Amino acid sequence: MGSKRLDGKRVVVTGASRGIGAAVARRAAAEGADVAIVARTVNAADAYLPGTLGETADQLRQFGGRVAVIQADLADENDRDRVIAEAEAGLGGSIDVLVNNAAVALYGTVADYAFKRMRLMYELNCVAPLHLAQAVIPAMTERGEGWIVNVSSGTARHWQGPPFQLGGTGTGTTVYGASKAALNRVSNGLAAELHGNGIRVNTVEPRAAVMSEGARDLVGDIVRPDQIESMEEMVEAILALCDCPADHTGRTHISLDLISELGLDVRSLDGAPM
Repeated sequence: MGSKRLDGKRVVVTGASRGIGAAVARRAAAEGADVAIVARTVNAADAYLPGTLGETADQLRQFGGRVAVIQADLADENDRDRVIAEAEAGLGGSIDVLVNNAAVALYGTVADYAFKRMRLMYELNCVAPLHLAQAVIPAMTERGEGWIVNVSSGTARHWQGPPFQLGGTGTGTTVYGASKAALNRVSNGLAAELHGNGIRVNTVEPRAAVMSEGARDLVGDIVRPDQIESMEEMVEAILALCDCPADHTGRTHISLDLISELGLDVRSLDGAPM
């Protein structure tokens, strides 16, 4: 059968109790990686939405690699401080790939948006990915290789107008999108600083809605079928950035465009042809 794409790699995936994070963790494990999964929700009793770290871990263990379960609130700096150390201890070595997927989306009109909510979104959606990246960079630099993938959003892009075509959520995604725009800029700057060290830093966003549990809760009643892309497509794009060449860095990707650019075949979350 030959080696799998991520054989021997140690991978950290945040926001892995459900949705895109859980799917990326599963695909990474199927590709031979040892995987540390990070989220707040370990048990079903604590879950607001379906999906827990315990359930994700059970899915990953079927592939035979190491699995580390790390409960952490990534909006809390003290929790973030311990994540990478615990992942290294659980997986038996330094981290090769960091996938920053955890995010919070709190929609609301801009003119009266609550600053407490804004601070929380920036802390989780932009500050936390940089904090974790800073924690993995020293070992990646020493090794001369590493991959950091930050999951972004199409809401980071400006509306053109007037007149403005706002869509079903109106201006409600503005502050969330601003936090993702900040993530794109930080990722690009980090990639520029690290270029030549063998560390790739990229962001990727879905072209259309990926109907995870969180997305269904937020916009499930207003998204048309033609506005949806599959979970497998989004994961394929993320995986492509987990083993991309050294000169593929500093870019903000759109999932389906990246798949087309690289001529990828979309596979199942277990790595099988579809």
